[in-house]
Amino acid sequence: MTSQLPALDGKQILIGISGGIACYKTAELVSKLVQYNASVHVIMTEAAKRFVAPLTFESLSAQPVFDSKWKHIDGHAPQHIALAEMADIMLVAPCTMDMHAKLANGFADDPISLVCSAIPLCKTPVLLAPSMNVTMLGQASTQRNIQTNIKDGFTVLGTDEGWQACRAEGDGRLLDTNSLVEALVTAL
Repeated sequence: MTSQLPALDGKQILIGISGGIACYKTAELVSKLVQYNASVHVIMTEAAKRFVAPLTFESLSAQPVFDSKWKHIDGHAPQHIALAEMADIMLVAPCTMDMHAKLANGFADDPISLVCSAIPLCKTPVLLAPSMNVTMLGQASTQRNIQTNIKDGFTVLGTDEGWQACRAEGDGRLLDTNSLVEALVTAL
């Protein structure tokens, strides 16, 4: 039985997963979005694949995972352009310190930053859900990159506080699944 959330019904949602331990939480998010009848397309960095295998997300989304800039899933068209054009919205969760830096400085050297570079932010919302160690989040460079990403048109979500996998306590945890779903609904 499909859950009801009209704002997500039939929407084309891109989920970018960059390499942090919080990758495992994104599996629950993808599952929930599919249950809300959204069409979910997952994009992963090489680092993310070290935490969770693409097969997990292919099984949950019933879609191939875009995990290489050189991969063509549908025909011979550049995959990053095809994904960017079909998307109603994109969420990068977790969005690591590295991914914030790439997006703030215009790099397109991995599948996520490449797809983001092809999305017109004035038309298609791209949400960034930070997730990193409390010290990394507090670095001046991270805060500068987050502010740049906001100025450039990305929507940067908050973080949760609590115990972190690195055995630290504090701000920097990925928002819970329900909060991420709510952020997508609000942005749509």
